[in-house]
Amino acid sequence: MAKAYWIAAYHSVRDANAFAEYSKLAAPALIKSGARILARGNPAQVYDEGLAQRVVLIEFDSVAQAIAAHDSPDYQAALRVLGDAVERDLRIVEGVG
Repeated sequence: MAKAYWIAAYHSVRDANAFAEYSKLAAPALIKSGARILARGNPAQVYDEGLAQRVVLIEFDSVAQAIAAHDSPDYQAALRVLGDAVERDLRIVEGVG
């Protein structure tokens, strides 16, 4: 079974306090669901049409596990705290092999 990757690109943060509170809840909720946080922060370098925006890369054992983590009660509670504090693009991508 191929691993899955949760990729979140943050286009803007409108409320830094809400984002900080979300972060305190989101990481433990995702780790509890089997997540392995591989990278988070601003890119060291961007190329082509890339944007220098915060990115988070999380690995899961499967797409189903990544979706279940997103839909879990603990992560949904974190999302309620986040509200509309950020504009982001969140994708779950299946790994190769």
